[in-house]
Order: sequence, then structure tokens, then C-alpha cells
Amino acid sequence: MDPTKALYITARAVDYLGMTLFLGGILFLAFLWPGGADQRRARGVVTTGWVLGALGTVAAIGLEGAWIAQRPPGDMLNWDLITQVLGVHFGQVWFARALLWLFAGVVLAQMLQRGSSAAGSLAWRVGSAATAFGLLRTTGMTGHASESARPVLAQVADFLHVLGICAWLGGLAMLLFGVLSRRHPEELKLVVPRYSKLAMGSVVVITVAGTALAWQTLGDVGKLFSTSYGRTLLVKIVLLAVILVIAQGSKNWVNRRLDFAVVLRGHASTVRPFVYSVAAETVLVIVVVAAAALLVTASPGR
Repeated sequence: MDPTKALYITARAVDYLGMTLFLGGILFLAFLWPGGADQRRARGVVTTGWVLGALGTVAAIGLEGAWIAQRPPGDMLNWDLITQVLGVHFGQVWFARALLWLFAGVVLAQMLQRGSSAAGSLAWRVGSAATAFGLLRTTGMTGHASESARPVLAQVADFLHVLGICAWLGGLAMLLFGVLSRRHPEELKLVVPRYSKLAMGSVVVITVAGTALAWQTLGDVGKLFSTSYGRTLLVKIVLLAVILVIAQGSKNWVNRRLDFAVVLRGHASTVRPFVYSVAAETVLVIVVVAAAALLVTASPGR
């Protein structure tokens, strides 16, 4: 693979990962665990997401210009190439996305300064929702959904699909690094069941919206096997199936062992199986995000 294209795909993967951590993290804090906005590790997840998202977006703009011009990666900072990218619709969407990350920085700064009082406030939630809508919308505008025969349906499906991934992966990261690392019994009792319900809803949204999006993009089941795009999508589907099996194990732990873990005050040995399951889910969903970055740079017909 051309090194410039490989770096461009990497930049998009970093951007997607950052978005999932940031949006999933603020969703988690706003509705599941406002008190987590006072906790260093939970704040670190959201901050890491913002840094990755902003860097990935800026890098993607330069690398896209270098890739289209068939130039080496070092030319990503060439202003003439950047200007050419910003002169077309695709580049303008990326520029708007970069501005959205600046706005997201304001949302992040408010959380870092005010903690749980920000996470529980209506103003912060409205600002977070506006940022989330913009980032999710621009994601669909830079992918294959905009090229579908039914662009409105495809972009709605893409919006919901990415939203579900953000809620799932961002929530997993917050659960793993924020809640489970503390093993505070009251937090386990309160937050884990809430996230379990959110995760189940996210899975339903991801499955339904993803099916609709795949159908609109490919148009033929046979292309799952006859094109490289379809085979990459098939790998993504298989990975999601594996994740769902692991997630079912997590759900069983919540149903059968959570009360026991709370009674034992979050003892490490009782929580450890759940931690391993959540960690495995997190790693595999990150691989799915990487596959998604590969799909947006591939042609559905090839």
C-alpha cells in the first residue's frame, strides 16, 4: 500500500477513535455518571479522545492532499496542497470538522474546570449535544453514505450507526478506566446496570443501522465475497459477532455477580472477570473502528 494512503487511513482511524472516546465519554458522564467528571481517570478518557480526534482530523486534511497528488507523506504540510483540499467540498467538510473540535475543546475545558457541576448542568449538556451532532454529521459527509442511491436514508443510518459505536466504545473505556479501576461498591451498583442497558440499546442501533447502511452501500449480498470492500466489511461483521458473545458474558456477570461484588465491597477477585471481559470488548471494538477507517477509503465496487 502507498505509504501516504496508509498514513491517511491511520489518521482517519485516530480521528474515529478519538471521536468515540470523546463523545461516548461525555455521554457517559452526562447521563450515567456525572460524579465521574471529578475523577482523574474518567477525565483522562475524555481528554485523550479530544486530543486524538483533533490531531487525526488535522493530519487527515494534509495527508488527503498528499495522497490525491501522489506525493510523499512529508508533503502533508505543503500549503498549496492543503489549499487545494480546502477548495473542494470534501476538504471543506474536514475544515468544518476541525472547527468542531475547537468547539469541543470548550466543552472539555468546562468539564475540567467545573467537574460534576458541569456534567450535571443543562447548558453543558446542550453544548455537548451540539458538538456531538456536528461531529457525527460530518462523519457521514466524508464517507460512502453521501454517495448512496438514497443518500438521506444512508446518512441517517450512518449517523445512528456511528452514534451507537460511540456510546458503546466510549462507555466501555469509561467503565474500564473510570469505574472498574476504582472498584467503589456504590458506583458499581449504580453505574454498571445503567451502562448495561445503554450497551444493549447501542447494539440494537448498531445492528439495524449497520445493516441498512451496508445494503445501501453494496446493494448486493454477493459483493460481500466478491469485492475487497465487501470482505473487509465481512471481517467487521465477524468481529462484531465475537464482541457480542463476549458482551453476553459481561451481561451474565452483571445479572449474577454484581450484587455479590457490591457486598464484598468491590473486592478485586470478584470484579476481575468483568474487567477482563470489558477489556476484551474494548480492544475488539477498537479493531472494528480501524476496519471502518479502511472501508471509507475503499471503493464499494472493488
